Amino acid sequence: MEVTDLSGVGPKLAEKLLALGIRQVTDLLFHLPSRYEDRTRIHPIGSCQPGQRVLIEGRVEHSAIVRGRRSMLVVMLSDGTGRITLRFFHFRAYQRQQLSAGTLVRCFGEIRAGYQGLEMIHPSYQRLGGDGEEEVADRLTPVYPSAEGLGQKNWIKLTDQALALMRRGVLELEELLPDNLLGQLNLQPLSDALDYIHRPPADADVAALVMRDHPAQKRLALEELLAHNLSMQKLHRLQRARIAPQLRPCPGAEPEFMRRLPFALTGAQQRVSAEVYRDLESDKPMLRLVHGDVGSGKTVIAALAALRASDNGFQTAITAPTELLAEQHFRVFSDWLEPLGISPVWLSGKVTGKKRTEALHRIGDGAQVVIGTHALMQKGVEFNRLGLVIVDEQHRFGVDQRMDLLEKGRTERQQAHQLIMTATPIPRTLAMTAYAGMDVSVIDELPPGRKPVKTVVMSNQRRADIIRRVATACATGQQAYWVCTLIEESDAIEAQAAEDVANVLRDELHGLNVGLVHGRLKPSEKQQVMESFKEGHIHLLVATTVIEVGVDVPNASLMIIENAERLGLAQLHQLRGRVGRGSSQSSCVLMYNPPLGDLSQQRLETMRQTTDGFQIAEKDLELRGPGDVLGTRQTGMLLFRVADLARDAGLLEIIPDAANTLLQHHPEQTEKLIHRWVGDVARFAGV
Repeated sequence: MEVTDLSGVGPKLAEKLLALGIRQVTDLLFHLPSRYEDRTRIHPIGSCQPGQRVLIEGRVEHSAIVRGRRSMLVVMLSDGTGRITLRFFHFRAYQRQQLSAGTLVRCFGEIRAGYQGLEMIHPSYQRLGGDGEEEVADRLTPVYPSAEGLGQKNWIKLTDQALALMRRGVLELEELLPDNLLGQLNLQPLSDALDYIHRPPADADVAALVMRDHPAQKRLALEELLAHNLSMQKLHRLQRARIAPQLRPCPGAEPEFMRRLPFALTGAQQRVSAEVYRDLESDKPMLRLVHGDVGSGKTVIAALAALRASDNGFQTAITAPTELLAEQHFRVFSDWLEPLGISPVWLSGKVTGKKRTEALHRIGDGAQVVIGTHALMQKGVEFNRLGLVIVDEQHRFGVDQRMDLLEKGRTERQQAHQLIMTATPIPRTLAMTAYAGMDVSVIDELPPGRKPVKTVVMSNQRRADIIRRVATACATGQQAYWVCTLIEESDAIEAQAAEDVANVLRDELHGLNVGLVHGRLKPSEKQQVMESFKEGHIHLLVATTVIEVGVDVPNASLMIIENAERLGLAQLHQLRGRVGRGSSQSSCVLMYNPPLGDLSQQRLETMRQTTDGFQIAEKDLELRGPGDVLGTRQTGMLLFRVADLARDAGLLEIIPDAANTLLQHHPEQTEKLIHRWVGDVARFAGV
């Protein structure tokens, strides 16, 4: 049944609903309230406290339009127990008449402390008859996520109709979870859960509903988590159903590379490389996520995989989300591979003209290793024989972008192997849903001699002490980073701020060479500064967060992060990972501007207490939510409507078994579940 079949839905309203993904009437039932308002009882004004959202009722004592920089309608309301001021900054002239002295009014809004007592700013209100006998709501009032031109009254009218059709059985709402699973988990039927969530009774547990911890919400959360798990399994099954080139060990550059390596692989690196080799030797496409903390040595694993592909006559594409990280890979791979006769090709959006034409020609002609940014995924980039795709920090790419690169190596029968790497540890609970059906390897061992970085949290008011600390460290031959962060999303503003800080530090730190790197510099300029820092000519490097990943200077043992309270845990962890890469004890100073908010305080305290990336990732998930942790807000793949991966960790434990049960015994239900909660997964797999 289409939404246009409902009363009051014309072409304009239907268009607005379609923009929110609502085409069918059942879609309305899955457009769930984001919060609730308790309009079931009237609170005496005298008992109200600031911060409460309540329903009050009283008579207007007087009202007036107060002129000033901006006019406002001010109404004084009284109920015999107390008085409250209503303020309207946006109003029409007729409202002054509506709210004239003596009018009985019922209002709902947030109580605030004003200069002259309690206030409500822009409350919703209704005028009552003289006796005030109108009944209050008998259920909690839902508040729906909306868009411009769609008021809450629209949502109430529409969902009222949809719920009425569902209750009468006119609207078919298929139960997609098998009876044995519902019974085993003591779950209520879907229709009952939806009815309760849309129209909770007056005695409902409001706190549980607000926290999305009510059994009715858990019922839907389980179904949604199942759908996401199944969708990722389906995506990965579709890819694995294809044939991949079997990349077997053979004489070539790989043994020589191992002989030339100036260090021995850690036990964890040996274990993970063996897992990767096993996948590459299969005729099924490898789909492996390798994650390990910063500095754990993922790049060597990638190089070994690329050499195996090259020795078998296939190309490798390596992509990273930022120019700096991709450039770092290009330099490292060039240093490692050129002595073996392999010259990597570089391609980014900034490679234009003749250089781009030459790069595209070399790629099409079979260049063994190609390294770049998103540019590798663009049209016009044609590979000759792509056998392996390596994606670094993949959570910064959308699923569809990763698939676009895979398509470059796809023929009628064959698909390239995929190796996905991240230095952002993925919480176990999140991985169970986001990476269902993917093989996971963890490099859980740092190279020998590495010491955990000591982290301190200091107020900006102690800036002079911190500058002295930098001077002392650099005087003993150490090097340091000073990272500038801003809220603004402007490279120009951030670059200017970093330049200002660098100038101040040059004045303060006589005799030290202070370098500067930011996103506005040309790649060649950035590389020149970084090389100078790496060679020890620069003592202190002032930088924006462009150095978050991909910078490896073992002698740098001190990091100062300004405005650390503005950054998320994952970013702070990545930045801190730039030090502690040598054998000397390293330190990180998180400098903040007081006063600290609660969330900022929790983040900085977490950083101070642990260097364990997985603990930090779990805390990040708890504080920010899955979409931010994975960087998938833009992809739509993990925008949960009901579920919360931190709160619903208990449900996640049973998801894999429940998913396997559905796949084995109710395969027809899995497609419907995926469609209900996720949409069309097949388009991400290129089928």
